[in-house]
Amino acid sequence: MFSKLLIANRGEIACRIISACRKLGIKTVAVYSDADRETLHVELADEAHPLGPAPPQDSYLRGDRVLEIARRSGAQAIHPGYGFLAENAEFARHCQEAGLKFIGPSPELMDMMGDKLQARKLARKAGLPVLPGTDEAVDDKDAIDRARALGFPLMVKSAEGGGGIGIHVVESVDELLPLVERTRKVAANAFGSARLYFERYLKDASHIEVQLIGDEQGNLLHLHERDCSVQRRNQKLIEETPAAKLTLEVRQRICSWAVGLGRYLGYSNAGTVEFLLSTEGQIYFLEVNTRLQVEHGITELVNGVDLVEWQIRVAAGESLPLEQDDIRARGHAIEARIYPEDPETLLPDVGTVTELCLPTGSNVRVDTALGKGYEVTIHYEPLLAKVMAWGETREDSVRELLGALLEFRLDGIKCNIPLLQDFLGCEEFGRASYHTGSLLSYMERHRLRQGAIGQIVENGTSHMNGNGRERENRELAAAIGAALALALQGSQPAATAAHAPGAWRMAGRREQLLSRSVGNRGWR
Repeated sequence: MFSKLLIANRGEIACRIISACRKLGIKTVAVYSDADRETLHVELADEAHPLGPAPPQDSYLRGDRVLEIARRSGAQAIHPGYGFLAENAEFARHCQEAGLKFIGPSPELMDMMGDKLQARKLARKAGLPVLPGTDEAVDDKDAIDRARALGFPLMVKSAEGGGGIGIHVVESVDELLPLVERTRKVAANAFGSARLYFERYLKDASHIEVQLIGDEQGNLLHLHERDCSVQRRNQKLIEETPAAKLTLEVRQRICSWAVGLGRYLGYSNAGTVEFLLSTEGQIYFLEVNTRLQVEHGITELVNGVDLVEWQIRVAAGESLPLEQDDIRARGHAIEARIYPEDPETLLPDVGTVTELCLPTGSNVRVDTALGKGYEVTIHYEPLLAKVMAWGETREDSVRELLGALLEFRLDGIKCNIPLLQDFLGCEEFGRASYHTGSLLSYMERHRLRQGAIGQIVENGTSHMNGNGRERENRELAAAIGAALALALQGSQPAATAAHAPGAWRMAGRREQLLSRSVGNRGWR
């Protein structure tokens, strides 16, 4: 086992890795930018070293400086977390050359899966169904012909992309060339490559992923699947496991395909095979993420394992402690990502945390690096916290999560907690019929509903105030608004005595939660 490990990352994932290292008796080395000098991961590590100015290209993306600090500190291994250098095959190769263990798959495998065109070809060879698309990079001169051959709608995607960046949906040939040009610029800035390809767009698809973990002796396990379909801007907001919308047969098939691909590739360490599930029930390979995922915590909750500990152990040459038949998922787990953004517009916010109270509970887990005085800047991934909950059933876990979100107190910046609460309580989520477009569609319906409610309440109150019964008028106006909200939502008839009281309270609570986020710089 390693005696000292360097963490080439920051924030909550750096803190998470430090926790696993402490369990294993490993000393930790943190690195930090000028902006992170007083953050939690610096405080928790056994030693910490500066990297440079705040911009990532001058600090956390400087692999040469990270390697120099590892050499000076005596670290034997580097854990990249996720983001920054986590899927950088060249950095992993430099670690090997420096005699350091990179905690992740081999650089060769990262190269193969980092090239999305090559990944599609390898997945097809391994027997996985792959979305129709172009098998070679698309040039501007043949973009229109290739798009017409594939058919609309389609996605323009970066060949070296990831994290939902460098993806645009094209509905018609008139939109194609401008979106190709835009995607090339985004891809070049984000990934250093302007290579693009086309892939068929599946409207209302679900995003399902399977967690893999392999050792260097050839053993490979899956730790079941996660449903990551609640997204905005191609980035995840809510994840749950198991995926409630899958039948047992589909679940077994997806997991079998993921393991089959992993074995074909000779996969070691942690990774995720991602799929799209169409509304007709068809399954297609999407990509492989050659790193730890943000949402790994819910897999840990249902399987009773520590994925980061397992990553470190297999990197040190140990065999996996369990076989596939020993992996038995228990209960249900769900995660909500807390972002600093306006819950109505999704516009990002920056600022300093002035007050903070985190939820607690035996079935609640919060991964975060937040503290009073924490500064949210424009420089880094804006994830503030991951709030997770476990329950014996899906309903239990959702109830636990909603309770935890109600306990979460954050002042100084706006955050998306009201939106998360509202969507978790909607009928579509309750039925597990949501898909990757559901959140934005829900927000649009909600905005329309709010506008209609506000107008009728305003008109009703204005019309009745002349009678002087202000309290009764307010109650009646609220009842009208609540009944209208329920009717527009379409979940059940609004104008029945049996349904009305519960419906009014529910709608009133939604209004209260939403009103707290409007015009404030924090969630209270």
